[in-house]
Amino acid sequence: MKVLIADHLPAHAIDRLTSHDISVEIESSLKGDTLEARLTELDPAVLVVRSTKVEARHIAASPGLSLVVRAGAGVNTIDMNACSEGGVFVANCPGKNAVAVAELAMGLIVALDRRIPDCVIDLRAGQWDKGRYVNASGLAGRTLGILGLGDIGRELVVRATAFGMRIVAWSPSLTDDRAARMGIRRAETPQQLAACVDVLSVHVALNSNTRGLIDDSVLSQLADDALFINTARAEVVDTDALYKALDRGVRAGLDVFDDEPSAKKGEFHSAIGKHPNVYGTHHIGASTNQAQDAVAAEVCRIIERFKDFGTVDNCVNIRRQTVADHVLVVRHRDRVGVLASVLSTLRAANINVQEMENTIFAGAPAASARILVSGPMNANVVAALRIDKDILNVSSVPLQESR
Repeated sequence: MKVLIADHLPAHAIDRLTSHDISVEIESSLKGDTLEARLTELDPAVLVVRSTKVEARHIAASPGLSLVVRAGAGVNTIDMNACSEGGVFVANCPGKNAVAVAELAMGLIVALDRRIPDCVIDLRAGQWDKGRYVNASGLAGRTLGILGLGDIGRELVVRATAFGMRIVAWSPSLTDDRAARMGIRRAETPQQLAACVDVLSVHVALNSNTRGLIDDSVLSQLADDALFINTARAEVVDTDALYKALDRGVRAGLDVFDDEPSAKKGEFHSAIGKHPNVYGTHHIGASTNQAQDAVAAEVCRIIERFKDFGTVDNCVNIRRQTVADHVLVVRHRDRVGVLASVLSTLRAANINVQEMENTIFAGAPAASARILVSGPMNANVVAALRIDKDILNVSSVPLQESR
């Protein structure tokens, strides 16, 4: 199996894949036209990316491409519709960089409170100004709001608790019982959360529900001396609303920007990045050696499982709820062509297969196929299936009854 890695992975990960009899091509500078050309030339089964954008033309360029692995959590740089239309699996590595991102978020909170970057700049410029920096508020006993309680948010809870902070969180799936078990409080809305905290840290994934979620209705609730942290995605925050908050005194630690360069090195002229109330970092939340090693190990595991078993762990573009309306159970002799005959009969009856699994019994040449179907399933179809001498039994039940 051939794998194209269009971003950096540690050398030990490459060694692991090649030792698993996997052919690996590494070209970390590929993007846009060069990525399209290389996919056409190599036609790999698997494409591994980190920050590289995967567009519809890239999927179309490689007929043999079956799996795109995002060496990280977010998949907003991958054209999911194009992958699904082409029958290409998309997998990610959730949670593997959670500790790294939570550490950076905590570091930005401390840096903002103690004005550490400004101290460093003054000292390097030969300036001693202790009076300017002695009035930090401190973190113990202050309230941290965590917006989004996934893997990263939960890791931040651990670290902020160690600093003696009180924690309030909002997440669509967070309940009062779960919050109580975690030793935190739950806010009803993002607006309510912002209104009751000294620090607000954002940890939601970017999707259609979260784009622009942090707007003026949220940011206007922050106190003038509040701290705001975003190590998630720039697009979840309304930039104009953030400007307004910064101009009235809110200070922010930002690791992500909506106008950041696509290359790893280049000029950066972001107005918000230069705002005097912003401490910015270079989108490095997941960039620790520990995190990269953990992500690389997960990438290898996903690819190895796909090669050995044809299964895709952490797949993010599989439909969770099909349109199937019946479950068909076919017990049959384990012989060549039996299932082909079943599928042929279903096709002739204009019945579509949504899901299928076939289980082989131990000690005897028999099997049972469980098939989720949609279409005009009726007694005539069942009778037609039973004609085959290798079919032992057929049953069909409306899917809602089977559940």
